[in-house]
Amino acid sequence: MTMERAAVDGIELDYELRGSGEPVVLIHWGVSAMWAEPLLEQRALADHYRLLNYHRAGFGGSSGVDSPISLADHAEHCRLLMRGLGIERAHIVGHSSSAAIALQLALDSPDAVRTLALLEPARPAPATDAQAAFRRDVAEPAIERYQDGDRAGAVDTWATGVFGPGYGDLMEQGLPGAIEQCLADADTFFRQELPAVQQWSFTEEDARRIAQPVLIVVGEDSPATFPERRDLLLAWLPNARSLDLPATTHLLHLQNPRGVAEGIAAFYAHA
Repeated sequence: MTMERAAVDGIELDYELRGSGEPVVLIHWGVSAMWAEPLLEQRALADHYRLLNYHRAGFGGSSGVDSPISLADHAEHCRLLMRGLGIERAHIVGHSSSAAIALQLALDSPDAVRTLALLEPARPAPATDAQAAFRRDVAEPAIERYQDGDRAGAVDTWATGVFGPGYGDLMEQGLPGAIEQCLADADTFFRQELPAVQQWSFTEEDARRIAQPVLIVVGEDSPATFPERRDLLLAWLPNARSLDLPATTHLLHLQNPRGVAEGIAAFYAHA
């Protein structure tokens, strides 16, 4: 993949822009810069929309960031990149922690957001047994392994807990090279992304301010934490609907990229 480079707020971001039509911005998940590639090839999106795919600060080939970076910072980088490319308003797609970035962008720069498509949001997390079990059994052990210097073990612990057993074969089939990219981006994920997600605040009052149409997509085979977050957002957001994809997990865009793309495109057609 050949990407161009743009200066944004003192850093440089790798990006690619392809297609024509209404702009769609694809914000990658938190575990690595590789994410959007399966969706970029789907005709439901590629044939009808102008697609912006980029690497967030600290990920992939974009500039690293030594100081803490918040989800609001990432949202502002997205807005500035859009503006620099002549995109005033776009459909925004986020997955996992980047769904929170999409929500933050809608709060901070509502005029820049036409719709939101949120794939299995990582936040907000209701206070349930499932959320507490995830922190205890997945997040804390993964962070501990990373702090002990076991980068590969930390990534594996996190991925097994979020994506499910057998995630490696699914990732290599749907997104070759993604595991290596997760290892390359592990420092950013554990040092920057997870603390930023944990510190991010999003309340029901915040949600009520988001008037844009929102689609929340969840894999039917994902852990209970994801439908719980979906249900909370459906209750809070004034203009939200959901799409459940059968036989998929948190890797839904790899397992069924056509279903994800067609679901998003159908949402745009009626937004």
